[in-house]
Amino acid sequence: MQGAGIILLNNDNNVLMILRDDKADIPFPNMWDIPGGKVEQNESPEFTVRREMFEELGIADLGDIDLFKIYTSNNLTDFIFWKRIDLNPVEINLREGQRIEYFDLSRIRSTKLAFGYNNVLEDFFLMLSENE
Repeated sequence: MQGAGIILLNNDNNVLMILRDDKADIPFPNMWDIPGGKVEQNESPEFTVRREMFEELGIADLGDIDLFKIYTSNNLTDFIFWKRIDLNPVEINLREGQRIEYFDLSRIRSTKLAFGYNNVLEDFFLMLSENE
């Protein structure tokens, strides 16, 4: 299975996170997550991220996005993209999930994230610090 997600980083280096729905039939219910989803048949991972951004947040045009890293585990290949963008959570029409908030690195470190994204975000912030 393939997945694709995006790290949306504001100018304060905070990451936009979505609190997943609290439904027993979804993976990681009621946990914080980055936007993204499953790559459907005949989709590229980048197309998946763009589709999910529209489906989840109502954002139709993300502009350019960059591939950060591809993670492979047991039965999942996860394509992680990123973009620096200042979004106002109050102005976002959330269509999936319970709410959205920005997390700084210390809050990320103190919160167990869905899909093991704590490790992904640690890698991401390490890359950021090396490039600044």
